[in-house]
Amino acid sequence: MTEVADIAQRLAVLLAAGVSPPSAWGYLLPERATSDPGTPDPAADVDTEADAGADTEPMLRAAATAGARGESVADALGTAARARGGQVGDAWLGLAAAWQVATDSGAPLAGCLRQLAHSFRDLAQLHRDFSVALAGPVATTRLVMVLPLVGILLAASMGFNALQTLLFTVPGLVCLALGSGLLLVAARWNRRLLARAQRARSAPGLRLDLMAIALAGGGSIDRARALVDAAVQNHAPPDSAGPGDTREAAAAEDAAAVERVLALAVRAGVPAAELLRSEAEQCRQAARTDGQRRSAALGVTLMLPLGVCVLPAFMLVGVVPLLVSVLSSTLGPA
Repeated sequence: MTEVADIAQRLAVLLAAGVSPPSAWGYLLPERATSDPGTPDPAADVDTEADAGADTEPMLRAAATAGARGESVADALGTAARARGGQVGDAWLGLAAAWQVATDSGAPLAGCLRQLAHSFRDLAQLHRDFSVALAGPVATTRLVMVLPLVGILLAASMGFNALQTLLFTVPGLVCLALGSGLLLVAARWNRRLLARAQRARSAPGLRLDLMAIALAGGGSIDRARALVDAAVQNHAPPDSAGPGDTREAAAAEDAAAVERVLALAVRAGVPAAELLRSEAEQCRQAARTDGQRRSAALGVTLMLPLGVCVLPAFMLVGVVPLLVSVLSSTLGPA
């Protein structure tokens, strides 16, 4: 997501320097890509996009080609972003939505892109914080899943052939079947808990940012609403709903937040754009706090499959064959 913020920042610099919006995308293409048909030639004194990474080239190429042909840059960028997928693809979709709103409303693109780059960096930090918070619970999950194997190795180190007992005796096969079933249940349970904890809104506050951009064009609030609705309909990230929410519920919540800010701006008699940006930042901060809370809760809920499934599987696969081996070696000579 940081790479999308860097692209937005570079576009803002180029536009502020007087480069036309359709041509600006072409200047960001790597030199080896600018000789392809349909893409504009970059100026020789503009730094190439070697540091942006190969993943950005399809999006840059699509936008540059659309701009050179007089087609919709936002639509081309949105199509390429959906093919990219993931959090980075969602960020490109947000950039496509902002580009559409800014161009349709007549807002100054350079300033809007600078603000959008700041928002993307906030989102990137949000996702990094969440990944760090989840690292501990994820590592714990992987570790406890190998406990049954540890039990078998422990028995072998003590001189007992628990593996033979497990694989070639009726009690051992029963323990192996039950333990394997419990481990399978634990693995699926853990995946569901992790997926639920990791599910978060990819672009919190996006509609608020888009509304601020639309109002920067100087149009009426009703026209700004219409432009934002169209952009969200065309380019909203597909996983924009949070945990337990539908996309429609998330869209309604975002729209309600926009209306609250607009009503406050009217009552206070102040411009709404700054209030909208401030509210967007608060949404991202709330998302960061929620992610930290869910990651902390995950560390506790992961104890459930550990106690219910993994530890019994450890007993069945690692301890019971060891006891059988001990008893057979002890009673055998008698």
